[in-house]
Amino acid sequence: MTRLGVMGGTFDPIHHGHLVTAEEARVQFDLDRVLFIPSGHPPHKDPADITPSEHRYLMTFLATVSNPHISVSRLEIDRSGPSYTIDTIRLLAAEFAGAELFYITGADAIMQIMRGEWERSPELLEMCEFIAATRPGFVLDLDVLRRHNCTGRPLVNVHVMAIPALAISSTEIRARVRTHRPIKYLVPEAVEAYIVKHGLYREDSWRREPSGG
Repeated sequence: MTRLGVMGGTFDPIHHGHLVTAEEARVQFDLDRVLFIPSGHPPHKDPADITPSEHRYLMTFLATVSNPHISVSRLEIDRSGPSYTIDTIRLLAAEFAGAELFYITGADAIMQIMRGEWERSPELLEMCEFIAATRPGFVLDLDVLRRHNCTGRPLVNVHVMAIPALAISSTEIRARVRTHRPIKYLVPEAVEAYIVKHGLYREDSWRREPSGG
């Protein structure tokens, strides 16, 4: 049976923390492949605050193209309406019939899902395995998860994975670009070059759609 990792997110921009998380999950959970899915219309974010999806897709592609175990999907970008994870998982289950799906996310996100804060959380938690990534020194409070378990059943499909401490966030990277501070070694070289070429994250210029050439 194919074991497919699924890593969703805005990836605005993708950075080394995302890549380390994906690779660690692949090795720890013996995944055949990890699929990055940049969100099209994140329901929890104002569209005016998000870089156009084509930029985010292309940066994610550039960051992962050298890894034969990682691919990038346009599933959410090409789909109209809000990008709800439950809809994505349902479509992936149909596309990869028979595959075992592992949704890779952060500790904060898994807490939100368990509390029922994501779209149709109880149903989502029945559909696949979950890998919650935590950094060393941060303990995911399983007791809290159990108290707020919106499914009412044991957490047999929620797994915890520690990753190396990488204090990197997309928010910080955008802020560094706006204030003319370096982002080298925080993102892959190809992503840094893309950001510079297209003038992303500098005032309002990052809202432009990518042009040809």
